[in-house]
Amino acid sequence: MATAETGEALYSPEILSQTAFICVTGAGIVIANLLIIASYLNFRGLGNEVIDYYLLSLAAADLLCGLLVVPLSAYPAIVGHWPYGDLTCRLTGYLEVTLWAVSVYTFMWISVDRYLAVRKPLRYETVQTRTRCQCWMVFTWVSAAMLCCPPLLGFNKAVFNPESHICMLDWGNMAAYSVTLAILVLGPSVISIVHNYLYIFSMMRRVRSGAPVHDKEYATALAENLSNPSHIASFALVATFWISWAPYACVRLYEFWAGAEIKNPMLHFAAVWAGILNSFWKVVILITLSPQFRLALRLLCLTVCCRSKARARAHADLAGLEDD
Repeated sequence: MATAETGEALYSPEILSQTAFICVTGAGIVIANLLIIASYLNFRGLGNEVIDYYLLSLAAADLLCGLLVVPLSAYPAIVGHWPYGDLTCRLTGYLEVTLWAVSVYTFMWISVDRYLAVRKPLRYETVQTRTRCQCWMVFTWVSAAMLCCPPLLGFNKAVFNPESHICMLDWGNMAAYSVTLAILVLGPSVISIVHNYLYIFSMMRRVRSGAPVHDKEYATALAENLSNPSHIASFALVATFWISWAPYACVRLYEFWAGAEIKNPMLHFAAVWAGILNSFWKVVILITLSPQFRLALRLLCLTVCCRSKARARAHADLAGLEDD
């Protein structure tokens, strides 16, 4: 790896390309999630579907990652070390784990929301209320922040990874806590996600096969809920998240079981940043699979254009008055 002492390698094509990738990734994450947040907040239909609030939570977590985590890796990628101090490194590692836990928990709540929409189509609107959803989101952020707080209390240290150019928490010296945290975060989330989407897709297959449903009102509500594109869009978001982080998980598991680190800097860089890049793909998935988001984005564009035209017209009128 290039360090401050290796002057010739300092600005090698590999380092420059990695730095450019980090900068473009950070800008893309910020722009993409600002679009998601602005579109849903501007869309007056927000609240018709509870899932919109979960998507806002995901976008907020990704936006914080793009603003507070990714930019700090650009300069270290060039100089080859962490120049911001131990406290900033510790805070960065804490933010990474906390935002990752928020995303995992939010995906769990999304799967629960989609499950209830199919499992109880006649009572869904009374079971999944806006207030209840907001309470779950507050609980998710607070619990994730508290579960991941040992680095802030000095019980864990953060280590700069010169291969991925990012500060990451060292969980090796807190094995028991690390396993407990993994169980608390991944256990209920993975079980809920797998169970809920298996149920949703099995019901889709059952309805398409023409299986008889005796209650006509229930059958009508079930068919209407199953036709909602939010099921496929939410599943695509969940699948993309796990696929994005799969390379990093595989690398770490291999190194753990082999007892040796893989001596391939580009592999480590690609594994970490493939996971971080997941924060950008959400806007692509929503544009592709969510008609409601496309409508919200279109309305945002129209709102911005109308305000710009109104502002230009006002300036023109003011200039005309000054000329008179």
